[in-house]
Amino acid sequence: MTVRATAEALEELASSIQAHAWDLAVATVEEGLRDDQLPSLQRLGRLGQLGDMPTFIAELGRELVAPEPERLRRGSPLAAQARDHAREREALGFAPRDVVTELLLLRRVLWRFVSERAAQLDAEDVLVVERRLNDTVDRLVTECVVAYFDRATSELAHEARHDQLTGLLHHQAFVRGLEHELERARRYGHGLALVFVDLDRFKEINDTLGHPEGDRVLQKVSQAFRDSLRGSDLAGRMGGDEIAAFLVEADEESAPRLLARVQDRLDELIELGELPAVCAFSAGIAFFPTEATDADALFRVADARLYEAKRFRRA
Repeated sequence: MTVRATAEALEELASSIQAHAWDLAVATVEEGLRDDQLPSLQRLGRLGQLGDMPTFIAELGRELVAPEPERLRRGSPLAAQARDHAREREALGFAPRDVVTELLLLRRVLWRFVSERAAQLDAEDVLVVERRLNDTVDRLVTECVVAYFDRATSELAHEARHDQLTGLLHHQAFVRGLEHELERARRYGHGLALVFVDLDRFKEINDTLGHPEGDRVLQKVSQAFRDSLRGSDLAGRMGGDEIAAFLVEADEESAPRLLARVQDRLDELIELGELPAVCAFSAGIAFFPTEATDADALFRVADARLYEAKRFRRA
């Protein structure tokens, strides 16, 4: 077969794969259902079983007959489709091994489809297509596995740094972030403000309304802080009902403005009946570098001012 004839035969194969993408996707699903190889498919409707497989197969067909290194690079359309497919399947309850099994079944279906049309190709071309099919599916399996581990690693990293109840940074992560920002503030001559907050009458809320309600109040207040911060600022739960936030490149008005925004939000929630009327907070503020030059000293100044604020409220 001439080079031109081979190219034409490969193009015809690509067109055939694209034209039969839906049928090939259905065949892959049926393979998965046979002998319960993919139990996760059983509880899905037909459209859910197919997912984006037809589009995926059409793109794969182009790779088999006209491979382009760019097509399988990270961030390329085909690689992105593989990752999206893995994420969508995982959201439907597929385990990582199920996603890999599905791709291996797809390889079997595609190879059967190619074999039925092998008469159009030289033996050497059939081997080329087989190698491309194996290489492509192997790389797609890798993409799917990487997508799963990227997500799992990201979730673990988030859980390792954040308080599970409030979603704020936990104590150690907050202090590390504060120390990092203090280094930047020293280097560039910026100011920084530390805000230390304690909920007033929180014990009363827990005792009279119950601990689940206390947890809900703490979550609402934490969300109010998150919503009131700039993207460069961070908040953390220091323990119990204590919340801290640091504001980078801050002047002496930055922290009072933050507290005013939080108070406005809490007032809205109280008016809507989403927080009890007794929900309030006291705060202490410390500034770098005018009042303290390290994290421990900032906390001492802010804590002393918080104590004074609470004593004033009780008076």
